[in-house]
Amino acid sequence: MNATQRLARFALELNYRHIPKEVNERAKACILDTLAVSLYGSTKPWSRTVSGFIRDSGLRGRSTILGMNWKAQPAQATLANGVMAHAFELDNVRQPGAGVHPGATGFLPAFSMAEEKRADGKTLLTAFVGACEVMSRIGVAAGNSLERRGFHAPGLTGTFGGAIAAGKLMKLNQAKMVNALGIAGSYSGGLIEFSRCQDGAMIKRLHLGKAAEGGVTSALLASRGFAGPESILEGKFGFCQTYSDSPKLSYLTHRMGRQYESMNICIKRCACHINAHAPIEALQQLREEVGFKPEDVREIVVGGIEKLVTHHAIYQPKDLMMAQYSIPFCVALSLYDDPTDPESFSEKKLKDKKILATMRKVRLKVDPEIEQKGWDRAARLTLVLANKQRVSKLIIHFKGTPGNPLSQAEVEDKARKLTRALLPTGQLERLVQTVNTLEKIADVSRIGKILWSAR
Repeated sequence: MNATQRLARFALELNYRHIPKEVNERAKACILDTLAVSLYGSTKPWSRTVSGFIRDSGLRGRSTILGMNWKAQPAQATLANGVMAHAFELDNVRQPGAGVHPGATGFLPAFSMAEEKRADGKTLLTAFVGACEVMSRIGVAAGNSLERRGFHAPGLTGTFGGAIAAGKLMKLNQAKMVNALGIAGSYSGGLIEFSRCQDGAMIKRLHLGKAAEGGVTSALLASRGFAGPESILEGKFGFCQTYSDSPKLSYLTHRMGRQYESMNICIKRCACHINAHAPIEALQQLREEVGFKPEDVREIVVGGIEKLVTHHAIYQPKDLMMAQYSIPFCVALSLYDDPTDPESFSEKKLKDKKILATMRKVRLKVDPEIEQKGWDRAARLTLVLANKQRVSKLIIHFKGTPGNPLSQAEVEDKARKLTRALLPTGQLERLVQTVNTLEKIADVSRIGKILWSAR
């Protein structure tokens, strides 16, 4: 069998009994985080545009549209929920980076299909872990050149996660699961031009929902006999060799079933691009150690990988999405506001004179040590203060990464912060309890019922 076929077989044969306890616990933390992030994202105008578009189509089903009081077909629900998950730069990722967002493009398609099939909690957990394992290996095999070439990586890898999640819950056979992956390859897409445009950066919010929806549609088509290339991942004109400068095909099946990729899930603390998290944490730690005031800062130098300079050196963000993608903006904002409170990131802050002035003091550069050692989301932040004092801090494993994970209590605190205006306290606690005991749930539609009245 080739790598595509082996991945399909692995996902289909994955059994809940064989998944280590720590993997299931990490998966459940990711699930709670994804549901809370998506509920918060459901309030944003771009999310409401997409959910309204789906509502007006008139297609109804069993799958929950988060934050709404109506349901849709699995693919359409996945589109809406995927946009909500990525609506405000709060959704979880893989660390080290591989262009993979496990919750948005692994769990949400699994959840939509699980509701359609009235699956139990063990089946949902297994489908999600299988999706995470497969798409993470695809992301690693494709390498870090995807975004250097101009592609938004999770919009590409996410189709495969959605296909595996939905296909597992639909109980496809191996041939049809291979077809689902083959079809998903043609749904992969998303360009990173939003990082340079004057208008239209909202498109980034759509990419993950679009990818996850494409994966579900791929599984549905495969179930009806539609075929796709059986070598879509490793073939000469397949995903890895077409999108990547230097694919590492051996990683497609590297230690599969022995080393769980799901342990690499990273849960965000701040509502901004993941590459801004290490600089923000470095700034916070230096402030605690040195005790400076914002007006004492004369210069902020942020060193990291080349992508910081090529993709995130945005000094005049035109909208909030661009601001959340801009490291100068995120660092400047964190001098004056709490970056772990998503309400700190607002349109009002785009016009804040103090933040705009501080942005001009931020300089980004390539850090040779970070680049050489492959610390892809690390940052070295150096401050020059008014008294000419120069202080520096290197952050490799920022809070939320696998090397420095959020505790269960911290994950729950984030969920409470995001849903405090949407869910009564008792309702949120029922959600937390349900996710924490997901393997005991007979019908995952119970999650949808808890969330049904969220506004």
